[in-house]
Amino acid sequence: MPQHALPETAMIGVLGGGQLGRMIIESASALGYRCHVFAPMGDAPATDIASMVTRADYDDTAALTAFAKSVSAVVCEFENVPVAAMDILAKHIPVCPGGKALGVAQHRLKEKTMAQSIGIATPRFSAINNPASLSDAIATFGNGILKTCRMGYDGKGQMRLSVDTMPDDAFAQMGSDDLILEELIDFSAEASFLVARDQHGQMTTWPASINQHRNGILHISEAPATADILSPALEKEGMDAVMAIAEHLDLTGVLAVEMFITSSGTLLFNEIAPRPHNSFHWTIEGADTSQFAQLVRIAAGLPLGSTHAHARWRMTNILGEDMPELDAAFGRSGVHIHRYGKAEARQGRKMAHLNEQLD
Repeated sequence: MPQHALPETAMIGVLGGGQLGRMIIESASALGYRCHVFAPMGDAPATDIASMVTRADYDDTAALTAFAKSVSAVVCEFENVPVAAMDILAKHIPVCPGGKALGVAQHRLKEKTMAQSIGIATPRFSAINNPASLSDAIATFGNGILKTCRMGYDGKGQMRLSVDTMPDDAFAQMGSDDLILEELIDFSAEASFLVARDQHGQMTTWPASINQHRNGILHISEAPATADILSPALEKEGMDAVMAIAEHLDLTGVLAVEMFITSSGTLLFNEIAPRPHNSFHWTIEGADTSQFAQLVRIAAGLPLGSTHAHARWRMTNILGEDMPELDAAFGRSGVHIHRYGKAEARQGRKMAHLNEQLD
């Protein structure tokens, strides 16, 4: 074991109490580490299996400082932790992914601008701050998706618009003056790419995933991507892009990048997530080292693990309305079931996922 790696039974901090945090804790436990979860009040399934729990807001400086003193490193399970909170923690202990990556991931305009600045192609986009800027941009694009720059995920905080049918109050309906209009892209598929980068700048990637969405929420991911959907040349381009972004953001941890495969056979940047990503849950059974175990390795100062994939895998998201599918999965052979410990199954709420080998 490396000289500076965390010893077994050391405490790793987890910011956020959702299902990603829960799966991080499961991987940390397998490697002999304990976890302390910091999460605001509310439903937080990760807290059920944590060794320690702090329930406080992310602007509670005293609670953050006490949390930092109780752990040896910190990871994030979602990207909307305030950068100020991450900066407070970074004064005391190593943090993943770091304030720079969080700051960019939290703002869609910053994401797109960052990608363009390092030579990664994006759809056309325009900052929208008032009704006039929206009218000008939609006239240029013809069709687009209006999004809030901050927050909003799984299809929330966005509106599809056409120059011919845009309502007069489209800007007002968004409830914000910090918006982005993105050109509507004709794409054949969506691919996601995942990189891990340790404290020394060493990087490794997993095979790309191909994603299918349902009502704006990821439904199925299959990996490794097949050449008829993602050519080897395009896959290399995507891998180069995700590594360039990780380098540019000085990332420590894992970073996913979603990209559109256009109908003309090019890749266009969509968004980043500097944390474990839904489209790579298949790595739990399907790769030598899962995305969660890799993040724990990085936080603990352990060597990066192999990301070799075993055959091809399908990950299926189970939402609140999909509980009959989950029930049926218990009677099927070869299905790995991961439930998230959420008591209430609501429509659109992620309750579990299924991993199964395709070949």
